[in-house]
Amino acid sequence: MSTRSRAENMNESTSNKQKGTPDQRQTLTTDGYLEAALSKASKRAYASDLREFVKWGGSIPSTSEQVATYLAEMATTLANATLQRRMISIHKAHTEAGYESPVRTPKVKQVLAGISRTFGTRQVRARPILKDDLLEMLVMVDQQRPVKAARDKALLLIGFAGAFRRSELVAIRCEDITEYPSGIEVLIQRSKTDQEGVGRTVFIPYANGTRCPVAALKDYKTISGIGIGFLFRAVHQEHVSESPLTPQSVALILKAAAKRVGVDPSAISGHSLRAGYCTQAAIAGRPQWEIRAQTGHKSDLVLARYIRPVLSRMTESLL
Repeated sequence: MSTRSRAENMNESTSNKQKGTPDQRQTLTTDGYLEAALSKASKRAYASDLREFVKWGGSIPSTSEQVATYLAEMATTLANATLQRRMISIHKAHTEAGYESPVRTPKVKQVLAGISRTFGTRQVRARPILKDDLLEMLVMVDQQRPVKAARDKALLLIGFAGAFRRSELVAIRCEDITEYPSGIEVLIQRSKTDQEGVGRTVFIPYANGTRCPVAALKDYKTISGIGIGFLFRAVHQEHVSESPLTPQSVALILKAAAKRVGVDPSAISGHSLRAGYCTQAAIAGRPQWEIRAQTGHKSDLVLARYIRPVLSRMTESLL
């Protein structure tokens, strides 16, 4: 074979290796799309569930007996929704590793059904942080060191006024904020119900006095020196980190603020600000379409969980 022929064959072989066969390319593309379909929060949740299962004594692969025993032992300490998610995590771990999933066996399904009948499936909802709660918290937040106080004040006010999820709050960047004479517009690039990244904007108007979220945000940016990148960041000994807060950090900040004013922190979660806005808006008589425009709810169905209890408490007796 000539030198030219060997070179041509070598180039062709190298080209084929780089391109791969159609089946190989399809497999890689499919895996990539499947990976992208899961949000970062979902991946963290699945990993956390597996760690807890292994810590308990579980393993991958596992048996239906082991999983059923795990469910029975956890039933009195974990919410039904948490158990259901852990079963999804264990199932995914098995199928992705090429093992048969014990979660789909009749025994595990029967145990799950028995737990649901015994303890019910009602979801424990976070206590909403209403306006009066918020104002009390702000007084105590101001007693912290300057940078952390400014950050927590802005976090509480922006989180409430924008009805943001905790994941949305920590993802806000300075570049996502546009100023107007009447307030600011915040671009939410991606959210729990918008994994494709279509995006939506939320307008936050100026308010009066020390409760103004726009003024609090400007004060925080001035004190912290943050001008670009992530807005809400970790603060250690008044040193501002380059890393953003985690969603869990938001929940911990809210719990700490609640504890300072005598509210049971176990009833507070990262969802309490969003729930507080919905509840307060319903109390103020805001129409549902206006509330949904702020919260980004796709329908009135979920929003009704906050509004119906408020309206029922305002119902006058027919007697």
